[in-house]
Amino acid sequence: MDINFSSQDDQQSAARCDWDFSLSTVVSSAANTTVSDTLGVIEFDPSNTILATGGIARKIRIYTLSSLLLPHEETVSVSVTVQSQGERSTAFLDHANACNYYISTPAKLSSLRWKPGSDGRVLGSGDYDGVVMEYDLERKVSIFERDEHGGRRVWSMDYSHSDPFLGASGSDDGTMQMWDPRLGEGGRCVAKVQPTVARSPVCCVEFDPFEDALVAVGCADRKAYAYDVRRTAEPVYTFDGHTKTVTYVRFLDGRTMITASTDGCLKLWNVDGSGLIRTYKGHVNSRSFVGLSVWRHGGLVGCGSENNQVFVYDKRWGEPIWVHGFEPTGRDRLDHDHDHGFVSSVCWRQVTEEQCTLVAGGSNGVLHVFSGKRKSET
Repeated sequence: MDINFSSQDDQQSAARCDWDFSLSTVVSSAANTTVSDTLGVIEFDPSNTILATGGIARKIRIYTLSSLLLPHEETVSVSVTVQSQGERSTAFLDHANACNYYISTPAKLSSLRWKPGSDGRVLGSGDYDGVVMEYDLERKVSIFERDEHGGRRVWSMDYSHSDPFLGASGSDDGTMQMWDPRLGEGGRCVAKVQPTVARSPVCCVEFDPFEDALVAVGCADRKAYAYDVRRTAEPVYTFDGHTKTVTYVRFLDGRTMITASTDGCLKLWNVDGSGLIRTYKGHVNSRSFVGLSVWRHGGLVGCGSENNQVFVYDKRWGEPIWVHGFEPTGRDRLDHDHDHGFVSSVCWRQVTEEQCTLVAGGSNGVLHVFSGKRKSET
């Protein structure tokens, strides 16, 4: 089910969709399993050709983009069911066939990040046991482990873009810690930030890819903060406007940043702390992490929703430009789990072209791959 909020009668200031989106592929599990497989995180590698997913099932699954996009007849190497609707076709795949390989992890995963400068070989993770790990994907083994959050869940981890060895993790223990694996076993902590006296959980961490000195965090105290990595005693900017926990922070460009919250809003801020630019509303989010991703080249923002829909916003307008509902698949058709499902993760492919790719994961473990094409001007 697609909902398009654009109209030929829209005023210039109203939301306008410049894209045609279609569902390319659905990846689910044929196994009738009772194990939860909520997909908490989806990440494209730096080449934008490899996809990693993680979540409740204690697995990092690795896919190639070519295996997820609708295959051509001459390249089909897995079992594919294709349904056509007019000119649009959707491929239905099984995780077991579509996934190149998977790595079992010791705990449930909440965060994944590809390590810059590793040529897609090293993938970092944060887990429910409060541990940060790095995996060598060629050897399929862990090569680094850091357990400095007292066993409290790591919600988010990231790497600096200027110094790929510098990592950061945010945790339920109320701290954001920066560490360097080169400095001793477990990576010595080079900075520790406690944004609130009450030690409110730190739910998200992201280094600014455009400004080497900044790292942003979002907290359960309803605020986001930006710190200078060279001087972390106090935040240089505070972003105060949400009414509930800030679950995600994402830098959109060199001047702006997006935050998401369980108050059901996304907010666009000036990175320099000069204030709120725009609020985005439409999706449903009051308790869960539903994912947030920005396509920087196209100015689009994607997020999930607790009504089992994926939403796309254009940064220029506060209303969604496109919404797609997840249809029940596999076991959901039998036990009506889809009535309580939600879209739990989203990720844009970061490429500079007139086409885009958005991947969304659900609380039922199903992946949806969407393709977008810019509408031709008439």
